[in-house]
Amino acid sequence: MSQNIGVKTEKNLWAAFAGESQANRKYLAFAEKADAEGHTQVAKLFRAAAAAETVHAHAHLRVAGGVKSTSENLQEALGGETHEFTEMYPQMIEEASAEGESPALRSFSFANTVEKIHAALYKKALDSLGNNAQTDYYVCKVCGNTIEHAPEGPCVVCQAGPSAFFKVD
Repeated sequence: MSQNIGVKTEKNLWAAFAGESQANRKYLAFAEKADAEGHTQVAKLFRAAAAAETVHAHAHLRVAGGVKSTSENLQEALGGETHEFTEMYPQMIEEASAEGESPALRSFSFANTVEKIHAALYKKALDSLGNNAQTDYYVCKVCGNTIEHAPEGPCVVCQAGPSAFFKVD
């Protein structure tokens, strides 16, 4: 629990953070769909609302004490990613497979593989914290694979071509 925050208020801050975070992601997906359908003004509105939801989510997270030092944040991120690929996604993969849900199985499997990559990148960053070595990161828009430096071939996770990657600034 965060210092000087009531139990109910802290619980509410975390719930609000989760809700605002989900709204942000949902609105960005809605914007992408609106753009694809030629509704550029609606897409712009969805992106504006998504940005506002990010402002809200960040405020709730800060007040709840969820933003700490970079070292602590890297350790938390590493722990979260490790939980996802060791516990969360394996169970989801098993259940989707048992139910014959191929699209969900593919989505969960891609995410599970990429969470391992994220964990390794966080560990590397934690180990070299303070070195300030510069590298560019690229993300595959098909599976989320995250790599250092520009892609030189197909995605190792989903086999999408190099053009599926976008540079993160």
